[in-house]
Amino acid sequence: MNGCSSSILKTLRLKNPKLLLLESCSNLSDLKIIHGHMVRTHLVLDVFVTSRLIALCVGTRLFKNAASSLVYALKVFSQVPSPNLFMYNALIRGCSDCENPERSMALYIDLCRLGLVPDNLTFTFLIKSCTRLFSLVSGSQSHCQALKRGFDGEVHVQNALLHMYSSLEDVQAAGRIFRSMKFLDVVSWTTMISGFCKCGDVGSARRLFDRMPERNMFTWSVMINGYTKAGRFEEAIELFELLQQEGVKASETVMVSVVSSCGHLGALELAERAYNYLIRNCLSLNMTLGTAVVEMYARCGSINKATRVFEELQERDALTYTAVIAGFAMHGHAQEALHYFSKMLDAGIVPRDITFTAILSACSHGGLVGKGKEIFDNMKRVYGIEPRLEHYGCMVDLLGRAGKLEEAEKFVLEMPVKPNAPIWGALIGACRIHRNAKIAERVGKILIQLLPEHSGYYVLLSNIYAKANNWEGVNITRGMMKDKGVKKEPGCSAIEINGKMHRFVMGDKSHPDIHKIEKKWEEIVMKIRLVGYTGNTDEALFDIDEEEKESALHRHSEKLAIAYGIMKIGAGAPIRIVKNLRVCEDCHRATKLISKVFDRELIVRDRNRFHHFEDGACSCLDFW
Repeated sequence: MNGCSSSILKTLRLKNPKLLLLESCSNLSDLKIIHGHMVRTHLVLDVFVTSRLIALCVGTRLFKNAASSLVYALKVFSQVPSPNLFMYNALIRGCSDCENPERSMALYIDLCRLGLVPDNLTFTFLIKSCTRLFSLVSGSQSHCQALKRGFDGEVHVQNALLHMYSSLEDVQAAGRIFRSMKFLDVVSWTTMISGFCKCGDVGSARRLFDRMPERNMFTWSVMINGYTKAGRFEEAIELFELLQQEGVKASETVMVSVVSSCGHLGALELAERAYNYLIRNCLSLNMTLGTAVVEMYARCGSINKATRVFEELQERDALTYTAVIAGFAMHGHAQEALHYFSKMLDAGIVPRDITFTAILSACSHGGLVGKGKEIFDNMKRVYGIEPRLEHYGCMVDLLGRAGKLEEAEKFVLEMPVKPNAPIWGALIGACRIHRNAKIAERVGKILIQLLPEHSGYYVLLSNIYAKANNWEGVNITRGMMKDKGVKKEPGCSAIEINGKMHRFVMGDKSHPDIHKIEKKWEEIVMKIRLVGYTGNTDEALFDIDEEEKESALHRHSEKLAIAYGIMKIGAGAPIRIVKNLRVCEDCHRATKLISKVFDRELIVRDRNRFHHFEDGACSCLDFW
């Protein structure tokens, strides 16, 4: 508001005490009383006063029900014989913040029809409405109107356009706006970085981030979250460390991304540093951040710490309970998962569909068929939640793991929705465990038709044939894989040493200590052979002889990671490995023997679950 407008408003307040009363109003009921008095005294005919009334309705944050205030403002507006631009701008602004922002378009068309000339505020709020509508077409049309009226170079309009194109992932259009801007503030830079991150181009986002003359907390948050969503978790952690070096205090939003990255990496040392940072800086462990921390510790292999954090939280919602239930599920602790599911229900918290995915997974890992069926039936009957593909997949896994393969196949065939590849994949995985080549063959053919480029299903089917001594089936499957040019996904295992992740891929010799690691593995093999280890070559590479297969087995990524862990991690401390694929049978057997011979606890997180190896046994009970 300029000096002239401020002076006019001050004068009007003195002449019209009702205007002063109006602006001190804190709820819609009081405003209606004042408005009624304005109607009776004809003060409502004063365009300026009515404009203030409309602006108060749509602009204040004091009213609890913004939607009702906007509806009331529109009713007042409809009774104004000659509305001015201020009223239109106020209403377009109000509509841009509501659930149905398309009304802004109609208001813009109406003001143009009346011959009113829109200004920079008109286009700023109009473009914001297009962003809320996720409408690139309407946004482009609004951009053309701003260009036609000569406001495309105005800083507020440019920032609105930049935000719109970035939010709608038209990063090229956003880039053109960004480069044309004469005045770039921290909002402009951050908006452009956000646009790159949303499109997955975190490289361009980071280059822009590094060029920024100044940054605010939102900038740091956008960039760190961009790395996390792009799956570049180590870079997210590195940027968080840079934030600390620059003396910036992270917000709760930043820390959600940081702890999520630690969880995905399975890096417990980094997780501890992140949690200690929260405590040291007195950051509020609200439900969102608290849930993320619970999930982080569970994914890093420390379910005890996850539970401790959960119990210390002041507030918990369905997602918080789901995090701890899912944590117990992935560690194979079915009874504990059921305990917290019961606590959730006793607390009066209604489970969500994702909660049922977690608890059904727990039942599956624990072999609790009856309980799993009961919970699945209650989903719709008691809670009114229609089962989704994920829930059907859990049931197939539950029945399959329990050896009820015919029932599982019948369940899939009778599903009310078309089964997808993960559901058939759960069934063929159960066929591998129970060595049922007959059902596996039927399921395998379906899977190969659904996902002809997915190597894992060819490998599973081939291995099942091999165990059944069906060498013709093995050769046919391998031939199909060769003909279609399908390559087996390389196994990758990571281990954290002193807060740094070390990665191993079969055949990759880039690690600086690789020769020492391979020598250490040979020592390990010699010792575990003394207690009965023989390499299981059933799941080794295709088309190589037995001697080469055994050599290949010894180069499996998790074996190299374990050898490195024994070299670098002191006795008594657990060795934690994160693997991108399912643990193969040979590595599983070898790791059990290593835990006994070397008296070490080994915790391996594979694609499906955690395996806790101790004293020659695994928590999965050889059922994974």
